[in-house]
Amino acid sequence: MHDQSEETSAIVELVLDYSRRRILADNIPLDKAMTAPELVRLAGNAISEEGLGARRALGLFEHVLAPACISVDHPGFVSFIPAAPTKASIAFDLVVSASAIYGGSWMEGSGAIHAENEVLAFLAAEFGLPPEAGGVFVQGGTVGNLSALVAARHHARATRKARGLAQPDEWVILSGESTHSSVASAAAVMDVRVVRVPADSEGRLSGPGVELALQEHKDSVFAVVATAGSTNLGIVDDIASIAALKDEHEFWLHVDGAYGLAAILVPEMRATFEGVGRADSVIVDPHKWLFAPFDACALIYRDPAAARAAHRQSASYLDPLNEAEDWNPSDLSFQLTRRPRGLPLWFSLATYGVAEYRRSIAASLDLARAIADEIETRPSLRLIRRPDLSVVAFERIGWAADDYARWSAALLDDQRAFVMPSAHEGAPILRFAVLNPRTSVELLVAILDTID
Repeated sequence: MHDQSEETSAIVELVLDYSRRRILADNIPLDKAMTAPELVRLAGNAISEEGLGARRALGLFEHVLAPACISVDHPGFVSFIPAAPTKASIAFDLVVSASAIYGGSWMEGSGAIHAENEVLAFLAAEFGLPPEAGGVFVQGGTVGNLSALVAARHHARATRKARGLAQPDEWVILSGESTHSSVASAAAVMDVRVVRVPADSEGRLSGPGVELALQEHKDSVFAVVATAGSTNLGIVDDIASIAALKDEHEFWLHVDGAYGLAAILVPEMRATFEGVGRADSVIVDPHKWLFAPFDACALIYRDPAAARAAHRQSASYLDPLNEAEDWNPSDLSFQLTRRPRGLPLWFSLATYGVAEYRRSIAASLDLARAIADEIETRPSLRLIRRPDLSVVAFERIGWAADDYARWSAALLDDQRAFVMPSAHEGAPILRFAVLNPRTSVELLVAILDTID
């Protein structure tokens, strides 16, 4: 299995041929899920003592397993938060796997980590964070949020201990009504409580509400989580007014920008994210609006030393790494083993230049506004709110949940698009998440035309 031979050469050629065809395909298949019995019948049992051989195994994947997965890079995939990796980033993801690089320590992967750090420094500067800011690429926003909040609580504990103050009976995270579900999951893992602060008239978490909660929960609050682009409606919290509270109150400000913060690369959008530069930690997912392959979240700390204090692991076999005081990404999240998942983004940015990214993100914003305008011209549709970013939420007047579900299923069955219903204030809605530069206004209008 590990030797160079005619067999291994043939396997590599087979895999590269498939990858080449898929990466360069003009007409990406949308595809759809199969039932478990269907897959059992069609795929059978591929794992055996003798093995199928590479050609049959790849054929099984290409003709049975892959078509049972919806292609998130299809222009008609506008559900959840899509992915649209650049051709360069997909190709370089193959290079990352082929190079067998461990990305956890500087000793073992300094070249890769240098490149990842270049991307993180670029992002930190765009966000307005100081030059000493730094971080790590982790698996996704859930891992990023958990790692940041663990660092936040560790910092709060250490600060109170250094001042000779007692620890509170419970720790509290303040968050908004549109905060991502991963924050509640992180709180459950950490055994802390999440207090939801009521939204302002625009549906945002904002300073006045947070200040009232800070006064109520006092020293129990160790972190406030602001959202820079909610998943469901694309709402950006009033980060500036929340950050201003740091002048009078002591708390860790974490900004979850997994989906939306990439829009700060567009100059006209910078004011929307005012205050991010005062955050203690920030996340953004390159596999969303920065056009990288799954799975990558950039987690950036204002002061990386606070993260090291929380996350650095100690063991006899790790002592040589810890004594060197190098930049070890494994010190900055709870993940020890990691692949250098930031490299595909680095290669894509180096290949195309930042200006191309700015243009592509701006195009998504323009498309979202255009389709929102179109929705407002249709009497049977109601726009939920003007888009802050690139999520366009709307309802079909008079439809119930079953109507939305039937329409969505038929749209996918016809292989036209993937648009999953969602909900807002207890009522069913539809939403377009526009991130893919190959999604067009014509495609979205054609989807609207299918709504009776």
